[in-house]
Amino acid sequence: MFEREARVLIILPSDLVDRARGLAGRATISMKLPVSLQIVFRALIEEGLKRPTNPELLANVSRQAETVRRIRSEARRRPTAPQQPHRRASRQQSRSGA
Repeated sequence: MFEREARVLIILPSDLVDRARGLAGRATISMKLPVSLQIVFRALIEEGLKRPTNPELLANVSRQAETVRRIRSEARRRPTAPQQPHRRASRQQSRSGA
């Protein structure tokens, strides 16, 4: 589709996706063209990157970075439960029906 493209997996909160889905629906109705979530996300990213010094954008980036830092820090402090070794039935047992 594009001369140069990269594929990215983004994990987003479902309420954010729902809001973007609503925007896609409104755009589809007003433009009388199909507008996908991918189109909406691409447009939002492009418009956001046009405002790299916008205080609201920078505040949002800062909040998200701090949230990720807090979550990762809490995960490191949590004691991990010992993992049970995964047992596989040997071929002889599974063939004999035991």
